[in-house]
Amino acid sequence: MSNREIVVENLVKQYGTFTAVNGVSFKVHSGEIFGFLGPNGAGKSTTVSIMTTLGLPTNGHATVGGYDVVTQASEVRRVAGVALQEIGLDPLMKSMEMLTIQGQMFGMSRKQAQARARELLEIVKLTEFTNRLVGKYSGGMRRRLDLALALVHEPAILFLDEPTTGLDPASRRDIWAEVRRLNKDHGMTIFLTTQYLEEADELADRIAIIDQGRIVAQGQPAELKASLGSESINLTFRELSEVQNAAAELETMANRIQTDRKVLRLYLERAAGAVPAVMNRLQQAGLEPISLTLTQPTLDDVFLQVTGQRFDNEAEPTQEVA
Repeated sequence: MSNREIVVENLVKQYGTFTAVNGVSFKVHSGEIFGFLGPNGAGKSTTVSIMTTLGLPTNGHATVGGYDVVTQASEVRRVAGVALQEIGLDPLMKSMEMLTIQGQMFGMSRKQAQARARELLEIVKLTEFTNRLVGKYSGGMRRRLDLALALVHEPAILFLDEPTTGLDPASRRDIWAEVRRLNKDHGMTIFLTTQYLEEADELADRIAIIDQGRIVAQGQPAELKASLGSESINLTFRELSEVQNAAAELETMANRIQTDRKVLRLYLERAAGAVPAVMNRLQQAGLEPISLTLTQPTLDDVFLQVTGQRFDNEAEPTQEVA
């Protein structure tokens, strides 16, 4: 199959008077790993549900592999594999029978389905656990089995919704390695939502950030980080009042200042060389930070800049000072 693209144009989804997705547009190229990020309630899951034919748009248009997600939903399901965040695995079944049934549902003979199941169990490193009930699998094993189920019919496009959430670092790295392999060896287009900025930075060729139902940033991770244009001096204080006082004192010294709870970020060129002057100004004002760090722009900085909050979705609102 040559068309492994995902195209979304002016997608809108309304629930009564509430607009969950508001004019979202993007294109995922064939053979690309595309990261889709956003805070809770931003419209991320709603967009994914429409692309995977689990929801209908109010307006707009989306195609997956060249097929319309509304009028050609069955064709979309044939070319796309989906591993959603909520893993629907029967705890009383074994992996081999589960994969075999899945293969038969896609038109394989029992023999073909069993052969495909054995191949996939080898790929996701579950061969030695075929006699164990799925209900006794660890979280990492369940994630790997869910990935195998999404790959049974050899999809050209794979949707992964937070595939490593709750996994230990070793299991997460295993999933990363498999995602890279599928992309490199099979040319599979992979649409990835994730709770981990490190994951998006590590895997994605391009990312889009959605906030309040709209795309607020889109591009290569390196391109988005470079767009901030500056290193930052990060000053941590004991009290929120000290952060605000320090921001007022240092406002004229930086290209941009941002507060994030008890951390004050100063974005400026040649940040290291500005540290003595910054500390001198703070001492004159009777302000003493408990820590100072220098950082290059990160995806967390990008996320903070375009959404006004940290990626962990638990932060207090941030304030732009300059």
